Amino acid sequence: MKLLFDQNISFRITKSLSSSFSEAKHISQVGLIDSTDIGIWEYARQNGFCIVTFDSDYYDLSMVKGCPPKIIWLRIGNATTQRIA
Repeated sequence: MKLLFDQNISFRITKSLSSSFSEAKHISQVGLIDSTDIGIWEYARQNGFCIVTFDSDYYDLSMVKGCPPKIIWLRIGNATTQRIA
């Protein structure tokens, strides 16, 4: 599974998950820092990524636009990168 981590999640998570998710990327690694949600959504759709986020806006987009991309909406509150991984 190709995971794309939103900007509110540390870029360090991709290293933590590399053995299980070798294609995991952070938006900073694909040139999307400070992009709009729609821009990130379109990148994920075109490149086969699942978006991992704390942001409910992506859930809202999925209700309007459907899949792909799939969304993993983390609802665990403020957590360390290790806990998220």
